[in-house]
Formats: sequence, structure tokens, C-alpha cells
Amino acid sequence: MYMSTAVLADLLPAPTLSRARAQDVALVVGGAVLTGVAAQIALPVPGSPVPVTGQTFAALLVGVSLGPARALLSMLLYALAGMAGMPWFAEASSGFGMPSFGYIIGMTVAAAVVGELARRGGDRTVLRTAGTMVAGMAVTYAIGVPYLALATGMSAGEAMAAGLVPFLIGDALKAALAMGALPAAWRIAGRRGRA
Repeated sequence: MYMSTAVLADLLPAPTLSRARAQDVALVVGGAVLTGVAAQIALPVPGSPVPVTGQTFAALLVGVSLGPARALLSMLLYALAGMAGMPWFAEASSGFGMPSFGYIIGMTVAAAVVGELARRGGDRTVLRTAGTMVAGMAVTYAIGVPYLALATGMSAGEAMAAGLVPFLIGDALKAALAMGALPAAWRIAGRRGRA
């Protein structure tokens, strides 16, 4: 069984404790900004109040790259700033009254989950990365779809049809992208470490 304690962000050099702390703050803020920018890549889905966005993919990348603690802080910053009025939720929205807000809660939890899986080596091989991404997406939907049903009065089946099914193909493509990118990043990091 592969056990690790490092994520990609841990490979960044930080010669002093103060520099390490400043680096952590920059990573947390950067992860929130990345998620906010990715949320603006949005396509409406006919019959659904939830658009297809780059937001979920960004949140999962933040999770595996930063690890559980930094990723959780990053996504909390993203959520709190958006709730306070920063227009960086999907389609430049903000607040917490939209029916898709459950997905933001789900992404926050998912970022911490995939961060912990990455800390245990869940992003080192293609198959482990696939499992890590699927777990993160499952957590996001497990919170987002019931919230959608409650917020809109949809039945569970209607919420799944509007808030899950239309996104499965896109999620498979996002997982495939991560399956190639993350193990490759570790191979590159390993070569640099040996140089």
C-alpha cells in the first residue's frame, strides 16, 4: 500500500517558516481565485438551473494540489467571498440563494476529501487519480443534488435528471484530463528531484 505525506504544493521550496506561511497564504488565495475564474467558464444546460462550469474541476485540482487543509481553506475563502458579494460563482453570480449553492458546499468538502486522498498517493498513478476524481465528484453531487431538490421543490429523480445526468460526460472528460496531468506532474517532479 502506497502511503505518502506530500502533495504537489509541498514540493515548493520554502527555506524559512515565515516564507512557508506566506506561501501557504498565496496558495490558499490562488486556489480560490482559480476556482472563481474557472466558474466563469459556464454553459447553460436546458431544463436545469445548474450550468456546466470549470468550477468543479478547479476545486478538485485545488484539493489534490494543495492537500486537505489548504484546499479546505481555499474553498472556504471562495465560498465566503462569493456569499459576501464577490461575483465569482458561475455566471458572475454571488450570494447563497441560488439553487446550485449546494454544489459549492459539495466542492468545498470534496476538495478536502481529494486532498487527503492525494496526501495518501491518490494522484500518483492514472488509476489512483481516476478513483480520487470520482470520489470528489461523488461528494460534490451527494451534497449538490439533494440541495437542488430542496431549493427548487424537485423530486429526487427530477433533481438527478437536472443536476447530475447532464454533467456525467463532462465529468468523465475532466477525470481523464486529471488522469493524464497529475501523474505526469509527479513524474516531472521526481526527475527534478533526482537532478
